[in-house]
Amino acid sequence: MSVGRAPLLVIFDCDGVLVDSEPIASRVLAEALSEIGFPLTAQQAIDRYTGISLGAVLALVEADWRRQLPAGFAARLGERDQAAFAAELQPVSGAAEMLASLGLPCCVASSGTIGKIRGNLSLTGLLQYLEPHLFSATMVARGKPAPDLFLHAAATMAVPPADCVVIEDSIAGVQAARAAGMRVFGFHGGGHARPDSAAALRAAGATRVFERLRDLPGLLGSQAPAEG
Repeated sequence: MSVGRAPLLVIFDCDGVLVDSEPIASRVLAEALSEIGFPLTAQQAIDRYTGISLGAVLALVEADWRRQLPAGFAARLGERDQAAFAAELQPVSGAAEMLASLGLPCCVASSGTIGKIRGNLSLTGLLQYLEPHLFSATMVARGKPAPDLFLHAAATMAVPPADCVVIEDSIAGVQAARAAGMRVFGFHGGGHARPDSAAALRAAGATRVFERLRDLPGLLGSQAPAEG
């Protein structure tokens, strides 16, 4: 994609970009693990496990803990997540306005299951802007930071990778987009963002970083360096 040219497809991560789910999910994970003897804070969960699939998260937990998780842990965690999301989940500030004014083809490519993606977008009123173009890591062999999911989304939408821009909040997501040969904008405006999030996203390879979703339509018209 040449300098100054708008992309042909915008690929959004979901959690932490469109819906402000990461603080909730990280708290629920930390509580559930702490209850079974693996003490973890919500911030530690964000730092260690953001941006990858639940299966990859639980595999990392078992590697870190050097023990297997109890049978049925994943299912019980999913139920707790759903209850917390139903009670608390909100869209990231400006998400609906941004999607309504974007003026470009777009889709979602998330590490979550299709059920989770659709459910969270429905809870926050955003599904209308994105369905049916929803892509899950369950559709590909390897999740983020591998490029498979973004390449699958682009191929399904019939857009070359070089003409896509990915919007990501996680290091794993930025790495996946870069590995796919796509430009990637690092978003650091979610509830889990830290003061060093912008620098970390840049270091991972983000083309540019930004903090306010309402700025995105304007940013997509130019590839000039910008601070966010």
